[in-house]
Amino acid sequence: MKLDNIQVDTVVVGAGQAGVAMSEHLTALGISHLVIEKNRIAEAWRSRRWDSLVANGPCWHDRFPNMTFDADQDSFVHHDQVAEYFEKYAKQFNAPIETGVEVTKAYKNKNKKGFTVETSQGVIQTQRIVVATGAFQKAIIPSIAPKQPDFYQIHSDQYRNPQALPEGNVLVIGSGSSGVQIADEINRSGRKVYLSVGPHERPPRSYRNRDNVWWLGVLGGWDYMKSDNSPLKGLAVSGARGGVNIDFRLLANEGITLLGMTRSFEGDKIYFQNDLQKNLKDGDETLLKFLDSADEYVRQNELNLPLEHQVREILPDPSCVTDPILALDLKEANITTVIWASGFGLDYDWLQVKAFNDQGRPAHKQGISDERGVYFLGLPYLTGRGSSFIWGVWYDAKHIADHIQIQRSYLDYQTDKDSLDHSA
Repeated sequence: MKLDNIQVDTVVVGAGQAGVAMSEHLTALGISHLVIEKNRIAEAWRSRRWDSLVANGPCWHDRFPNMTFDADQDSFVHHDQVAEYFEKYAKQFNAPIETGVEVTKAYKNKNKKGFTVETSQGVIQTQRIVVATGAFQKAIIPSIAPKQPDFYQIHSDQYRNPQALPEGNVLVIGSGSSGVQIADEINRSGRKVYLSVGPHERPPRSYRNRDNVWWLGVLGGWDYMKSDNSPLKGLAVSGARGGVNIDFRLLANEGITLLGMTRSFEGDKIYFQNDLQKNLKDGDETLLKFLDSADEYVRQNELNLPLEHQVREILPDPSCVTDPILALDLKEANITTVIWASGFGLDYDWLQVKAFNDQGRPAHKQGISDERGVYFLGLPYLTGRGSSFIWGVWYDAKHIADHIQIQRSYLDYQTDKDSLDHSA
């Protein structure tokens, strides 16, 4: 479809979970809009996930309010099912989505109101732009990574399955959900795995017959708002294999060699911080604090939820923790693959507006940017911990849609005085 000379109230860039949610709310308010997607609906869920990945929360919770998944509601659905869910969801309200169209530039008009959005299929005039490209735009590999390695080096974004990796042992760097799940899968395939563990939080997958997402809800955890300066720790929680509690010591007992945080590469040597024991201990503390809060909630609310003493049991430190490896020779260890589960960065080169701080990050309050008429949606902690989750982005989208409607109502406001001839 050619988009030349199209005018709409709002352009939404991105048709993942954020874009679909945004379109639903704008449609309900009768606001003309167009969703632009350079690939397919929910493309990241289709092609930027490893083969076995499932959603990180049970589908009774990780969904939009107006449609359930066609699955066991306590299950963790495969990523292909998530993509199909959003495609089907968008059809419910005939979302005006144009796929295969890339936004190349967007900027504020100089001599007229609104914005110009240049795309691969033409130019659009709009009064507002909602940036719904999400939080996983650009895979980040830290600068310490060797530039010309003689081993296979990829980001977790490129990992698909153990069989696709070269022969030899594997080093996974990162202790969040991706790093833990990938390391566990490769280890279960019979390969030797080393896992570099940094600071992390280790909540239970489930406790006292309730999933982690339920506890976050009743304990107020979804409302937590991270400060701009506080570090974002890895979250070691997984829906793999039906959902299991992550325990790094258990992973070590199952054959994975744990290492501290990766410090540097020098030739064939890789060096690690002497912080493994501390990182595990700090993770234990977050677990126990979580369990204490859950137990107190059960007591205060007189709930009949069974005790689970085993979740509190801390296994003895394995030898790789008590006698940590601070340096590895890649060739001697036969490490032929390094997988960086090191997170993602943002890419807004196409968006040429005054909506960013000195660090190039979006300057906004709950998605409403410093550039009037520009909004951000789908970013972590936009309004709270739930913002980058499927269910949370739906409510953030409603907040932004309501703000757009309020702004439109101001512009529609008229009084009898507006018609007076003040030139008389």
